[in-house]
Amino acid sequence: MRARFLRIAELLEPFGPQTVGMPHVRPLERKLWQMRMHGRDGAARAVYAAAQGRSLRALHVFVKKTQAIPRSAIETALKRLESVK
Repeated sequence: MRARFLRIAELLEPFGPQTVGMPHVRPLERKLWQMRMHGRDGAARAVYAAAQGRSLRALHVFVKKTQAIPRSAIETALKRLESVK
């Protein structure tokens, strides 16, 4: 999973989330985006947001156990985003 996370992050750096798109990244809500990773251990998600300049901040990473993203994961990411600002 770490290798997939790093590969997607390397794609995001030059191209940005709009260009990379599905299946690697997808918008969530407000300023949040999700990075989608799959491996033999299952599926994981990294919730991130754009920061000052051209940097991205990973706010919450979790192993996905249900089809929908848990609301608690989104709330955690939003709290962390507010504390970073």
